[in-house]
Amino acid sequence: MTATPSIIPALEWRYATKQFDPAKKIPDAEVHELTESLRLSASSFGLQPWKFIVVRDPALRAKIKEHAWNQSQVTDASHLIVLAARKDIHDDYIRKFVTATAKARNTTIEALKGYEDIMLGTVRNMPPEAITAWNQRQVYIALGTLLLTAAQKGIDACPMEGFDPKKVDEVLGMTDYTVTALCPIGYRASTDKYAGAAKVRFPASEIVEYC
Repeated sequence: MTATPSIIPALEWRYATKQFDPAKKIPDAEVHELTESLRLSASSFGLQPWKFIVVRDPALRAKIKEHAWNQSQVTDASHLIVLAARKDIHDDYIRKFVTATAKARNTTIEALKGYEDIMLGTVRNMPPEAITAWNQRQVYIALGTLLLTAAQKGIDACPMEGFDPKKVDEVLGMTDYTVTALCPIGYRASTDKYAGAAKVRFPASEIVEYC
């Protein structure tokens, strides 16, 4: 794969959008590309312990907004993406992943036995709450991938943790998953004063070290 133009200008352009233009909608093809970026995101062992829900129903989004401090982005953005983490990783799930890996790579399940044992050993030694937290960290990797992809495509986004996870889980009927982050996506409103605000970042000399 050849190198692409610098991503830095897109990262300079992006910000956590506070006001979306409700009249501007993202084309379906663009939404598909954003969801594909989530599907292709990195995860520990490649286990993909997540679910992504694109909420388009206005009534459902209004219910979620009630449990997200009534933040207008939830209902005004073109689409609302809910990022949820699996609450567990059980043996059958790992074996399902191993089976999919064998098929995708044209190999046998037996050839992947060592890899399967490592994953099973890792998960079996973790208490349930640790597994949930581990899965949620993988979801944040996917969220980062989504933000990067959206910025590169000139689509605005607002990663959000300001909501009641248990209440949003109830709204969406979640049982095996728990909502970890919300990310409204769309196009910024011309009235959003933060669109032109200077980006505040510490200098590289303070946060980047070379050893």
